[in-house]
Amino acid sequence: MSRRAVFLDRDGVINRERGFVLQPAELEPVDGLARDLRSLSEAGYLLVVITNQSAVARALLDWPTLRAIHERLQRAADGALDAIYVCPHHPSAGATPMTRACNCRKPSPGLLQRAARDLHLDLARSWLIGDAPRDVAAAHAVGAQPILVCGEKCKSAAQWPAQATPPVAFVQDLTEATAHIAEARAGQPN
Repeated sequence: MSRRAVFLDRDGVINRERGFVLQPAELEPVDGLARDLRSLSEAGYLLVVITNQSAVARALLDWPTLRAIHERLQRAADGALDAIYVCPHHPSAGATPMTRACNCRKPSPGLLQRAARDLHLDLARSWLIGDAPRDVAAAHAVGAQPILVCGEKCKSAAQWPAQATPPVAFVQDLTEATAHIAEARAGQPN
C-alpha cells in the first residue's frame, strides 16, 4: 500500500536560512518545529527531508559532520523525521567527486523518486514544503503538491518567476504550511 508524505526542504523551511550550515551548532530549527511535525505525522504523513547540500561537493562539509547536523535536527524534531535524503552534488562548484551533474539535485526529482521507491510513497497524495522555485519544480515533476515558504529565495507571490508553474500556496512559515495541509485534507479520503 502506498503512503502519503510531506517532503520538507531543510534550510529556509525547518531550519532558519543562514547560508551553509557547516557545524551542528549552526543549525537553527524554526519555532514550532516539533509541534508542526507531530501534527503532520498524526495526520498520517511520513516526514521526509529532501535537501541539496552542495557544501559536500565544495569540500566545506564532510559526511560525518553532515550526519551530526542531521542528528541534531532529528533531536529538535523530537524524532519525528522518518527519513532524510541528501543531494551532495553541484554541477560546477568544487573540485571533488561530488562536483558533477546528477538527477538528485533539485529541481531534478531524483531524491523524491528515490524516497517514493524506498518508502512506498504515493507522490500524487504527497506534499512538498520548500522555499525556492527549484523545490516547487521538483514537486511538480512528480505530481506532488508544492507549498512555498516565502523568505530569502522568494519573498512573496509577486516575486514568483512568471515562466514557472506556481505552488498551490504561498505561506510565511512551516506552521502556516501545516495549517494549509490540514485544511486541504479536511473532508478528503485517506
